[in-house]
Amino acid sequence: MNLETEKPMSSQDLSTAPKRTAELEELLIDAEADDEQVQQTQPLLRRPWLLLLGLVLVALNLRPALSSMAPMLSEVSKSLGLSASKAGLLTTLPVLCLGLFAPLAPVLARRFGAERVVLGILLTLAGGIILRSSFGEIGLFAGSILAGASIGVIGVLLPGIVKRDFPKQAGTMTGVYTMALCLGAAMAAGSTVPLSEHFDKSWAMGLGFWVIPALVAALFWLPQVGSKHGAHNVAYRVRGLLRDKLAWQVTLYMGLQSSLAYIVFGWLPSILIGRGLTPTQAGLVLSGSVIVQLVSSLSAPWLATRGKDQRLAIVIVMALTLAGLFGCLYAPIEGLWGWAIVLGLGQGATFSLALTLIVLRSRDSHVAANLSSMAQGFGYTLASMGPFAVGVVHDWTGGWTAVGWIFGVIGLGAIIAGLGAGRALYVQVESEKV
Repeated sequence: MNLETEKPMSSQDLSTAPKRTAELEELLIDAEADDEQVQQTQPLLRRPWLLLLGLVLVALNLRPALSSMAPMLSEVSKSLGLSASKAGLLTTLPVLCLGLFAPLAPVLARRFGAERVVLGILLTLAGGIILRSSFGEIGLFAGSILAGASIGVIGVLLPGIVKRDFPKQAGTMTGVYTMALCLGAAMAAGSTVPLSEHFDKSWAMGLGFWVIPALVAALFWLPQVGSKHGAHNVAYRVRGLLRDKLAWQVTLYMGLQSSLAYIVFGWLPSILIGRGLTPTQAGLVLSGSVIVQLVSSLSAPWLATRGKDQRLAIVIVMALTLAGLFGCLYAPIEGLWGWAIVLGLGQGATFSLALTLIVLRSRDSHVAANLSSMAQGFGYTLASMGPFAVGVVHDWTGGWTAVGWIFGVIGLGAIIAGLGAGRALYVQVESEKV
């Protein structure tokens, strides 16, 4: 049994922070594994390029079901007679399911294998997209739940597959995965309204179009089901995370920054439409902001690990995010694109830093896996409250001005949690073989 205590790094450790960052990233592979275990975990891939293509296509499908709804929300609400509170619930349910169904992923993977689960869940994602665009209000909510649950399960499994089958390129592959995820979100945000207009202004066709990429991803993922892959044959039990203050700070930072992200996905186009933009223009602003995230999501972790800890970086990126949000909400509309760019830079960095903190606050891959599950499960459940609160406040006030208070409270909470999570400490856990 290894007892890992939460204690500050020494001054010598802090002086070598950049070098230790690289070592910590390698720990995700399996720093505690002996020679026999390393041999057991070697991937048995005959066509890694096919796996890479499959991973990219799967990642592309992890946001369209969420970001495609935002530009169409006003049209959908008018068509089905939804109140602002119901519309808020519609944006909340998928995010809530990300958290509620995340713990199901490792259970399914142990029972059926990660590759089979990803394939099956891609098909349930496709089913959810069809359901929400074909059967009125009931189908809209049921399909949104199914889509959110599907994304929650796949989102937990893909990073593990990356670390297992591309151990020497884990950092690069995680960057590719993140870029594909952001690209999928941007594509859906910018093209859903034009697609609906192409199909005789049918919002159902615009939303339903995204079943095609899901089915294409399933087709290209199919060869992975029959392939042989390396696996961890030694299981570890990690205890103590739920009693660890640092683990909760990482979780709160993940949840609160995600809450702002899903408010943007769910409500930014509606806010901009309320300020006078057309649905197409609002969708393009959201799409452009998400595309900008590609830059900061790759650069922020590298920059953040140049110093002794990540606290300053967290304050800076959260300040950018809040500035972008307040600018989109209150600043003159002529400068909207500038504020959208600031928002994208901030949010791309906050998300990638949240993932990086999971790595840096963990001593080995077993702890990182459990901390990741905790941060996503509890964090996304917390994140779902933000979009719902925006809908309720808008319903009460009949406008968007008051939602700035929601931005401020959530952003301040994320900064406070991030100041704790950004310290150069490790979570305190007990790790043992089972």
